[in-house]
Amino acid sequence: MFTLEIIKAIVLGIVEGLTEWLPVSSTGHMILVDEFMSLNVSKAFMDMFLVVIQLGAILAVVALNFDRLNPFSKRKTYLKKRQTISLWGKVIVGCIPAAVIGLAFNDYMEEHFMNAQVVAFTLILYGVLFIIVENYNKHRTPSIKDIDYLDYKTALIIGFFQVLSLVPGTSRSGSTILGGILFGTSRVVATEYTFFLAIPVMFGASALKLFKFGFNYIFEEVILLLVGMVVAFIVSIISIKFLLRYVRTNDFKAFGWYRIILGLIVFVYFYFQG
Repeated sequence: MFTLEIIKAIVLGIVEGLTEWLPVSSTGHMILVDEFMSLNVSKAFMDMFLVVIQLGAILAVVALNFDRLNPFSKRKTYLKKRQTISLWGKVIVGCIPAAVIGLAFNDYMEEHFMNAQVVAFTLILYGVLFIIVENYNKHRTPSIKDIDYLDYKTALIIGFFQVLSLVPGTSRSGSTILGGILFGTSRVVATEYTFFLAIPVMFGASALKLFKFGFNYIFEEVILLLVGMVVAFIVSIISIKFLLRYVRTNDFKAFGWYRIILGLIVFVYFYFQG
């Protein structure tokens, strides 16, 4: 029976690794997956598991960009080191809204908005917004085409867009990418900054969940958590590389349509489930 639970953890890790970085809402996908193949664990562990396997996903960003994110690299010139420190400064600034507002309202949002109806609505809403924003953006030239030229004001504005992802189904990457595009960044810059912005946010969220859950794991729970994280790490590397290649020559409309279709599926399924 435990082998079956490991298979479920692998599937959840795959879903997390794919949907954490693509702007399609990992929550919406997790709700659907959980409906058909829940782990045979306590609700407290499951709530923690779904957040902490994100550590695997975020470690993929760190692994792929370690030298770029390391201000102490001996291979960097003085200018490059200053640019790296500046990048971290912009990441910290962008995290402030989520840290302040998120800590205050996260539990409330999870308690009152973590349901299929809200997820379906936000999937559809932001799918429509992606299509509208991309149509609006079609004839605009981005003013920020390199992440080194992202200013602190724009970083903070994108950080406020990240707060929107407190509502389940919104997608953290989706909300920040939309904010970046609306306020003048190229799709590549918006996507890269979204990846970097996730590092402190997801480490913080995972640490908070681990602290709330405590550290009284049984052996099987440790195995499930490690399997989910490792799979999420591997799949995230593939997802991140794909998305960065994709946005260099494509817009986000396809993801918008995908969100709309998924939202309708979620709504119809749970409507008939009562």
